[in-house]
Amino acid sequence: MGLKNRIFADNIYFLTMTVVDWVDVFTRPNYRRIIVDALRYCQQQKGLELYAWCLMSNHLHLIARAAEGKNLSDILRDFKRFTSRAITEAVQRDPESRRQWLLHRFGYNARVNVKSQTFKFWQDGNEAKELQSVDFTLQKLHYLHQNPVRAEIVAEAEHYLYSSASNYAEQGGLLEVLFVG
Repeated sequence: MGLKNRIFADNIYFLTMTVVDWVDVFTRPNYRRIIVDALRYCQQQKGLELYAWCLMSNHLHLIARAAEGKNLSDILRDFKRFTSRAITEAVQRDPESRRQWLLHRFGYNARVNVKSQTFKFWQDGNEAKELQSVDFTLQKLHYLHQNPVRAEIVAEAEHYLYSSASNYAEQGGLLEVLFVG
């Protein structure tokens, strides 16, 4: 990870993880479930403190930090490693009309990256932005929750299942979140 995206302990970050080539993988429920289950696991077992999240068709936004004594960079590395393998295996195993094309994209990106093996699913980095002020935090929270509205997936942010907007609207959600503010 480059210095411009360095993650320090105890800080809260706005993070963006993007699929290589901006491939629209998360249009399928089975791949979205892998992400949600992995986030839940990281919350319960690895010390991920999740304040907000939104999974779009080709990227994931989080507002998060690590619990005391944990390292957010390590959590994100493990999350990306696990989800990369799990989704690539699901592409190979489950019914998928785009199988050959997806595997070609992931394989090509692995060949041009010395750290990758057979397939590369996520782009390098996490586009980490430290949330240092209340205004900036609320701006990023609004941006994250309005993403599916701007994409015309839903009319109201809290109606999007793969986001914490419903948590903030006091309607529950797929994942538990801590609240900013």
